[in-house]
Amino acid sequence: MTVRLRLFLIQRIKICKNVVSLNFKQKKMKKLFFIAVISVFALSSCCDKEKNIEKEVIITKDSSDVSNSEYQVAATLWFQKSAEARAIYYQTFSYAKLVLDDKLKKDRFKIKKKKPKAVITDIDETVLNNSPYNARLIETGTHFDTKSWTKWVNEKRAEALPGAVDFAHFVKEKGIEIFYISNRSVKNLQTTLENLQNAGFPFADKKHILLKDKTSDKTIRRNIVLKDYDVILYLGDNLRDFDENFKYSKNMNRNDSVNMHSNLFGTNYIAFPNPMYGEWEKEAYKGHFSKTDAEKRKMRIDALDTN
Repeated sequence: MTVRLRLFLIQRIKICKNVVSLNFKQKKMKKLFFIAVISVFALSSCCDKEKNIEKEVIITKDSSDVSNSEYQVAATLWFQKSAEARAIYYQTFSYAKLVLDDKLKKDRFKIKKKKPKAVITDIDETVLNNSPYNARLIETGTHFDTKSWTKWVNEKRAEALPGAVDFAHFVKEKGIEIFYISNRSVKNLQTTLENLQNAGFPFADKKHILLKDKTSDKTIRRNIVLKDYDVILYLGDNLRDFDENFKYSKNMNRNDSVNMHSNLFGTNYIAFPNPMYGEWEKEAYKGHFSKTDAEKRKMRIDALDTN
């Protein structure tokens, strides 16, 4: 074997060794690469699974919250967005004008001079719209409390309900005074007065606004007005705006009470709809407002008549 041939063979052997070595390293790298890829996918899968679990928990929690407050969502949405709700307010105030005119016509034939005439109206959800406050409670997942309510009242942003200002001026033009009797706290007198003034209501002054001091019973405040005035019409969204006898009691069905006094509605009492809150809730909860949301939800469902 010549020297040149020997050198050639040695070079070929070295090249083969390098190729083998490289192939081995590549195979090893490939193996490591595949292991790394599999690990990444495994971790990714775990993360996705955790995210899915977390998402499921959130959805379940949200669904529960929505279920517990769904009647509030639907009620507030109806009050704010429903054209039917707006129509009912226009219709009811228009009817109140007719009732008032009819009473004044009949009064002309009475010889005996009486006290000056007055109309008593509730404020919230009767002439002023506080549904944005309810919407805030839904948005934050909270319930009514004095602090948040006072904050809303102090903003003086409650708008007049459809037909309310027009009716109030109609009453004034007839020579009749309006008294606003509300269960807003007497501490909110100034802000309530300003809110009514800003919305365009007449008689928005300290004489004509009677707010709650110690009790939510409006009888004493109504009697203050009745002492000097002949009250010919009452307006409200809660039956207790008309008479304290409509207050919830375990021994009395409020629907039966309304049936017994049906002749007063549309003549002396003008009622407005309020699906967001009111004395009617006590019927479903049997007077127990301290129940949990879950318990209240069950009680609402149990109170439904399916027959």
